[in-house]
Amino acid sequence: MSVHVSVTGLLPWIDARRLLGPGDWTFDGPTARADLAIHAAADLDARLHNVAIGGSPIRVECRPPLPRPAVRAARTTDARRRRDATPGFLRPGVRLDEEGRVSLTPEAIAAEIGRRYAGRTVIDAGCGAGGNAIGFARAGCRVIAVERDAGRLADARHNARIYEVLDRIELVPGDAVEVAARRASPEAVLYVDPPWGVDWARSGMGLEALPLLEAFVQHGIFARYGTVLLKVPPSFRAGEIEGARPEAVYGLSAGDSRRVKFLLVTRA
Repeated sequence: MSVHVSVTGLLPWIDARRLLGPGDWTFDGPTARADLAIHAAADLDARLHNVAIGGSPIRVECRPPLPRPAVRAARTTDARRRRDATPGFLRPGVRLDEEGRVSLTPEAIAAEIGRRYAGRTVIDAGCGAGGNAIGFARAGCRVIAVERDAGRLADARHNARIYEVLDRIELVPGDAVEVAARRASPEAVLYVDPPWGVDWARSGMGLEALPLLEAFVQHGIFARYGTVLLKVPPSFRAGEIEGARPEAVYGLSAGDSRRVKFLLVTRA
């Protein structure tokens, strides 16, 4: 037995086929439709439950409605799947606090982002435990990594030493907006990964929920750089950033390969 599945809220840049998974999908603007087996439809419904991407709520509608046992089983499976996520740091001995564990860019993804800007000077404004700073440094970038929290800056130094790139990273304590303004250059890359908080809103959030990013916008810092990259939660309303070009970044492991880990927003 199959059910007819309709998924709405799909923005054009999110790679909907990857998000939705197997199926003979047809697309009509922000809506996708397919007939799926009950277990596949329940799995999709569980994975996209209460999710927004780019500020657009994703809605899954099934006709006929899914049986409750199938919904319960799918949500249990989804909870287990989340444990098989793309790993953060791979080398032993790294240090992370709780927020670092939640917000760290997985090593393989940080390395891929770094390769896009190989050899450039990068201002990592709010470097946390250093995941992206290390990714940029391993790609041959000169990195100015700014962090106001002394404990996280110490973690970043420790982790950069483990990855043998400490000589390519200048670790700067202080306010990220102030340092980024002082070090601004049209040739440099400004990378901002604002703190999301452990309980960031998966159903939608805007600039007001990310004070560091909001401060950059209010002070007009982005205009001083030739390249601006922002790593924001999947649910972030990217349209609140003038000139934003968002990209949905998916996980690489079996458990998160169809899950958007974050948005990487390039500002034109």
